[in-house]
Amino acid sequence: MSQKKAGGSTRLGRDSISKRLGVKIFGNQRVAAGQIIVRQRGTKFIPGKNVKRTADDTLISLKDGTVIFATKKISNFTGNSKKRKIINVK
Repeated sequence: MSQKKAGGSTRLGRDSISKRLGVKIFGNQRVAAGQIIVRQRGTKFIPGKNVKRTADDTLISLKDGTVIFATKKISNFTGNSKKRKIINVK
């Protein structure tokens, strides 16, 4: 006779690790060339002057300067305009 009840499988313990997304350097802060400004999925923020979008939609600085956040109305392919957040480095 067994001494313990049979241990069934659990459905817990399969949570994925966090990806640490979000804004890393905020407005009016200094940034060096190649430094990450925003980690994102999709294009919540759009790259402006001296900012590059990488393959995973991360925005990085192309030169040393100050980060500036701005909003701008941009029309999409249907002709509707929408406010978008743009990141520039001056």
